[in-house]
Amino acid sequence: MTSTLKRIRRRDIWVMPFTALIGCRDARPSIAGIYFEMKKNGDSPLRLVFIHGDENTARDVTSNAISRNKGRAFLIDNPHREVQILRLKIDPNRIFSREGAEANLRELNPGSEDFEIKRAVALLDRDREEFLQKLLPPPGGLIIAVHNNAKGYSIDEEIPLSDRYQLNQPDSRHDFFLTTSLQDFDIMEKSPFNSVLQQNPPPPDDGSLSRLCAKRSVRYINIEATLGNYTGQQSMLNWILKNIPIRV
Repeated sequence: MTSTLKRIRRRDIWVMPFTALIGCRDARPSIAGIYFEMKKNGDSPLRLVFIHGDENTARDVTSNAISRNKGRAFLIDNPHREVQILRLKIDPNRIFSREGAEANLRELNPGSEDFEIKRAVALLDRDREEFLQKLLPPPGGLIIAVHNNAKGYSIDEEIPLSDRYQLNQPDSRHDFFLTTSLQDFDIMEKSPFNSVLQQNPPPPDDGSLSRLCAKRSVRYINIEATLGNYTGQQSMLNWILKNIPIRV
């Protein structure tokens, strides 16, 4: 009897931690096989998102911010700008609508068969709502996406799509805020930084997180900064966290 109990205890010691590790890995938020690392720091309706794996400055700014502020951060588990769904490339910031995902899949995979595109779109449709339940903040909360640019993208591309804009740093057009909330924009336009408001962006729906948040009236802010400008992007995020309420 004693030797049997010892064997059971040894089995508990070795098997239980192993199954716990498996459960932890499976619990990573994912959509259609695209995985995110979730970092949690206390309880808060703040959500931080890092979505393009090659934007290393944004990754560092996001990781640093969640270590100092309560909330949750979602960091894509991929080192590249595009990810794969069923061996097809897609921009992970184009997965948030069926229309945008399909258009991006066709653009990035010109030689693919129609059935391959449709299978990938169907996988996204299957997983999207469950993924969004984990990603989006509770009502009144705030989601902040952190992005970098390095290929000429600037506020000038967003102004024609915007309801309002404010150029407080006209010589730094690659660094700006984008928000879906009029109330938050009213505060931002008094900041030292450039900003745009996109409550009602015109079609087509490109599948971006900002478009989804605008459609669902979710408070969203994108902090866009030049790749490598860590100090500048951190200052922008710190200003948001100090001046924009996390819950309204």
